[in-house]
Amino acid sequence: MPGICNLNLKSFDLNLLRVLDMLLREQNVSRAAERLALSQPTVSNALARLRSLFDDPLLVRVGRHMQPTSRALALEGPIRAALQQIEQTLNAGETFDPRLSQQQVRIALTDFVEQLCMPPLLARLGELAPNLRIDVAHLAPSLPAELLDRGELDMVLGRFEEVPARFTRRAWHSETLRLAVRKQHPLAHDTLTLDDFLGLRHLWVSGGQSRGMVDQWLGKQGLSRKIVYTTPNYLQAAHLVAHSDLSVVLPTQLANQFAQLLPLQVFELPFDVGSFHLELVYLAQRQHEPALAWLIEQILAVRPA
Repeated sequence: MPGICNLNLKSFDLNLLRVLDMLLREQNVSRAAERLALSQPTVSNALARLRSLFDDPLLVRVGRHMQPTSRALALEGPIRAALQQIEQTLNAGETFDPRLSQQQVRIALTDFVEQLCMPPLLARLGELAPNLRIDVAHLAPSLPAELLDRGELDMVLGRFEEVPARFTRRAWHSETLRLAVRKQHPLAHDTLTLDDFLGLRHLWVSGGQSRGMVDQWLGKQGLSRKIVYTTPNYLQAAHLVAHSDLSVVLPTQLANQFAQLLPLQVFELPFDVGSFHLELVYLAQRQHEPALAWLIEQILAVRPA
């Protein structure tokens, strides 16, 4: 581990590494203290000791934030990996009791996947693990590998094209697409043709992507549609379409749910773009952590039919 090899481990307080790890995560003494359940002076004193031991400021104040030095950045990965290895070793063979667990698990999702997964999962956890805490973060289009590596996320559930080999990926659900317009839309028919589709004014749920499945298919045919509004939010998209003459392409499960709640009419697309696949992804080295392994099985158990 860079920087530690020259220190005397017999006299080194390994608890300081937990403090340094949290300071590098939060880059803020107060937040680090809160997450460590320590007082702010205790964390400040630990930082002073770390600076002396490593003969480096480690974190320097820039405006209202603390910025890691190059030495701290070099230490961050090895220290975090070592702490995770220690935790996994200590937890090996540990019996996990979901009824008593107060574990905090961080998952990144899109609002579509949250709507699909969380209602049945929370109902299940309410019975089996009432004190387990789920924190959801917004999922960008690409896999947040660095956040998973640093332990800032425990797992992600979404659609990914490339997943590095150090991660485990579990199939969760395959989904198709449907078109939704408001009921009584002037271009709504019993069946929808390609010309009808191209004649609509479209709202596009981007999810941070530059081009979705529909536009990729149209582009291959030398066609394009008229997009007049873009949003990253499926829920907002459905409400906007229900009260306008816009149309929106939605995942089938979500389109059917919204059609039960809002004045929407759902159509099959007049062309076949295939399906997309949602996967649960997490660091392979963490798959034997009792709480994480248990929760993974619960998420797999609530896969849509």
